[in-house]
Amino acid sequence: MYVGSGVFNVVGVRKRWYLFFGALVLVCIASMGVKGFNFGIDFEGGTQIQLPANGKSGQITEERAKEVFASSLGKPADEAQKVGSGVSSTIQLRSDTLDAAEVAKVKQALFQELGPIGTSGQPSVQAISDSAVSASWGGEISRQALIALAVFLLAVTLFLALYFDPRMAAAALVTLLNDIVVTAGVYSLIGFEVTPATVIGLLTILGFSLYDTVVVFDKVRENTRGLLGLTRRTYAEAANLALNQTLMRSFNTSLIAALPILGLLVIGYLLLGSGTLQELALVQLTGTVVGVLSSVALATPLLVDFKMRDPKYRQQADRVASRRANQARKAAAERDDDFDPADEDSLAAELRKERAYAAAASVPARNQKAHKGRPSGKRKK
Repeated sequence: MYVGSGVFNVVGVRKRWYLFFGALVLVCIASMGVKGFNFGIDFEGGTQIQLPANGKSGQITEERAKEVFASSLGKPADEAQKVGSGVSSTIQLRSDTLDAAEVAKVKQALFQELGPIGTSGQPSVQAISDSAVSASWGGEISRQALIALAVFLLAVTLFLALYFDPRMAAAALVTLLNDIVVTAGVYSLIGFEVTPATVIGLLTILGFSLYDTVVVFDKVRENTRGLLGLTRRTYAEAANLALNQTLMRSFNTSLIAALPILGLLVIGYLLLGSGTLQELALVQLTGTVVGVLSSVALATPLLVDFKMRDPKYRQQADRVASRRANQARKAAAERDDDFDPADEDSLAAELRKERAYAAAASVPARNQKAHKGRPSGKRKK
C-alpha cells in the first residue's frame, strides 16, 4: 500500500462498489422516509425547561422529571434529557410552546416535588430556567443551510470543471451527494437530535470529502497526461494506479482527522454528557469515514466510466488490447515447442540458455564514455 504499485484493483471491480453504495443509499433514503429525523427544539420550536439533576432527595432522573411535568399540566413532555455529569449535570425537558402561566406552574411543581439544588447549595426555584424558541427560527436556519449547501455545490462544480474537466466535476458532485445522503441517513437511523450543530458538522465534512477526491483526481490527471498517444495501459488502469498511489495518503489523512473527532465523541459525550458535542461529533465521524470511502471507491470508478464514454478513450483501450495480443502471439511463436525434457541434450541446452539469460540480466549495462583524441592511459612525456 505504501509503494502504490496498483495491487488493489478497485476500478476493475467498480460494479460491485456501485452495488454497495446503491444499497447503502437506498437504506438511508428508506430510513429518512419512514423513520424521519428527530428535530431539536431549534427546528420545531417549543419550550425548554432546565433544572439541576441534583435534588433534595438525591439525583433526579429523566423519568421522574417527566412524571412531575405530566402531573402538573395533564400532558407529557416531548423529551427529557440529562446533560453533563456530576454536580454540573442538568435535566432538560422539552415540550410544545407553553404560555407564561403554564411555565410557572411546571416550575413550581418541579421545585416542590424534586427540590433542585441551586448554586447556593439549597433547593431554589430560581435554579429552574426556561427558554422558548419559535419554529420560524428553525425554518430560517434550514433555509440558510440549504442556500449555503447549494452555493457550495455550485462553486465546487465550477472549480473542478475549470481546474480539471467537466467529467471530473460530475464524478465529484455525485460523490458529494452520496456523502450527504449517507450521513443524513445514518443520523436518521441512530435517531440523534438534529440541531444547528448538526448542520455545521455536515457542511464541514463536505469540505473534507472534496479535498480527498481532489487529491486522487490530481494524481489521475498526472498519470493520464498524453495517454491517448500511448499503448502501454488503458485509462482505467492508469486511474487505478493513481488511486493506489494515493491510497495510504487518503487513509492516513482520514485517520488523523478521525482521532480528535473520536476524542470529542468519547470525552465530550460519554464523560461530560454534552448533547451538542454528541451531535457534532457523530456527523463529523460519519462524514469522515464515508468521505474517504467514497473518494476511493466511488469517485474514481465513476470518472473512469464517464471517460470511457468518449470514443477516443475506447479506441485507445482497443489499441492497448491489440498490442498486448500481438506481444502474446510473438512470445508464443518464440517458444521452442519441440523441447523434450526427457532428452538430456535438449535439457542441458535449455539449462545453459536459462543460465545465460540469468547472467545477462544480472550484469548492469555499462555505457562506455567516448574519448576524444588520445586514449586514456599514462601520458607520454
